[in-house]
Amino acid sequence: MNRTQKEMAELLGVSIKAVHSYEQGWRNIPPHVERQIFFLLSRTRANDKNFKSCWIVKKCPPKRRNLCPAWEFKAGKLCWFINGTICECQTQKNWLEKMTICRSCEVLSTLL
Repeated sequence: MNRTQKEMAELLGVSIKAVHSYEQGWRNIPPHVERQIFFLLSRTRANDKNFKSCWIVKKCPPKRRNLCPAWEFKAGKLCWFINGTICECQTQKNWLEKMTICRSCEVLSTLL
C-alpha cells in the first residue's frame, strides 16, 4: 500500500511492533485488523473497472441474490466485508469461517 510501518500502524490502530510482527509472520493478523486491511485495499481499487460485483463473478441466481445482504446494500465489491452473505449457498457463522471461503474467492483475490 506504499505506507511505512508507522503509517500502517496508525491506520490500523495498532503498534508499529504489531505491524512488524505481522509482516515477519511472528503473529497472526487479528480478524478486525485483517478486515481493515482488506477494506483499505478495496478503497484503493474502488474505481477499477475490472473489479466486479460478487453476484456477477459468482453468477448467483436471482433467488439467492435477493436474500443476500451484499445485493440488498449494493455492496457486491465488498461482499467479503459483510457478515451474512450467502457464499457457497449458505451464510457463515463467523469471520473465520467466512474468510476461509473468501480467501479462495475471485472477488477478494482481485484486491491482492
